[in-house]
Amino acid sequence: MDIDIENIEDLKNNDSALENTPLPEKKVDEYGRAYATGKRKNAVARVWLKPGSGIIKINGKISDDYFARPVLRMLINQPLVAAERVDQFDVTCSVTGGGLSGQAGAIRHGISKCLVNFEPEVKKALKPGGFLTRDSRVVERKKYGRAKARRSYQFSKR
Repeated sequence: MDIDIENIEDLKNNDSALENTPLPEKKVDEYGRAYATGKRKNAVARVWLKPGSGIIKINGKISDDYFARPVLRMLINQPLVAAERVDQFDVTCSVTGGGLSGQAGAIRHGISKCLVNFEPEVKKALKPGGFLTRDSRVVERKKYGRAKARRSYQFSKR
């Protein structure tokens, strides 16, 4: 099968190249669980995924108790909704560092990677949504001579 690609536009429009890429292999431990690490800002989430009824536990608490804001609960469910596996897996994770928003993003990233480790064929559903990409945006450091990272001290002429 020869594909004739002359420029970048031909590569973007060629769906057969995407279909022919090999899927990763299934990675499951002796207990039938898939494991992955998700990261966002300063938060790191260690995530285990196993077949079950759809319970998500974070640091020993159910997700509704851990994340009070519905936006954060929706964020961690996005990969399961995109893969159409909402009530098929139990998720257990321990998350450290960062704030609640960063922790939710780290859990989302970890769940996405776990789904691919458990069922490699769902990668085709998760990759276009950007669920497998680590969000590399972090807080900019404070510079000397500045009030914050970029803000100057207040200027006074007199």
